Amino acid sequence: MKSDPSCPRCGRAVHPPGLWSSAWQCDAHGPVAPLNPVRTPGSGSLEVLLDFTQVPVWLPWPLPAGWVVTGFADAGDERSGALGAAVALSGPAPLGGVGELALVAEDPGIGVGARLAGLDGPDPGTGFGSGPPDAKVRYDGHDIALWSVDTGGGRAAYAGEAMADWLWVVFSPADAAVLIAELTDLRDLRDRHDGGAALEPPFGAPSPFLAAALKPVA
Repeated sequence: MKSDPSCPRCGRAVHPPGLWSSAWQCDAHGPVAPLNPVRTPGSGSLEVLLDFTQVPVWLPWPLPAGWVVTGFADAGDERSGALGAAVALSGPAPLGGVGELALVAEDPGIGVGARLAGLDGPDPGTGFGSGPPDAKVRYDGHDIALWSVDTGGGRAAYAGEAMADWLWVVFSPADAAVLIAELTDLRDLRDRHDGGAALEPPFGAPSPFLAAALKPVA
C-alpha cells in the first residue's frame, strides 16, 4: 500500500491542495513541498525521479571503493515536480563499520537536507558560510564550496550552493565524514546519458538511515 506524503521538515501528515489553496499544508509549517515515500534503490526508481525532478540528482563519481546507491527521496508534487531530491549511499566507513551518506539538492526552504542533518530549520542557519569553506567538490569543471554545519548529534553535514539550489552532504555516523576528502567530483544524474555510455550506478540494499531519518510522524 502506498504511503501518504508528509512534511519534509517534520514528518507530520500534510493536507492536500483544496478549494482555498493550491499548496500542500503542514499544520506546523504551513505550505510545503510534500515529501514522498522513500524510493527503493534501483534503475526504475531512478528513472521515475529523473522524470520528476526540477533540481540536480547528485552522485559522487567515481564512487568511493565499495560504496553503492541505497535509495532516493524527493519532495514535490505532480504540479511542481521534485523541488528537493536526495540520493543515499552506503559502504565501508574509513574508520570501520558501515557508513551512510546522503546528497541532497533542494530549493531554499524545502527542508530535506536539514532534516537529514538533524536540524530544526529548513536551511543551514544564521552565520552559515561566513568563513572559508571546509571542503570543495567539483562539477563540470567548477568548484562548489562546502561549509561544515553544526548538527549537534551523531551525524556530520556540509552544505553549499550549486546551480541556485542548496547542496547538502550528510554522513552517518559522524566519523564517516572523513570520506569528504574522497568526494572530489559530482555528477548530476539528469545528464547521465551525456558523453557516450550512460552512467549506471551500482545499487545495494535499502538505506536504513534514509528510511529512519525521513520516517513520517504519526
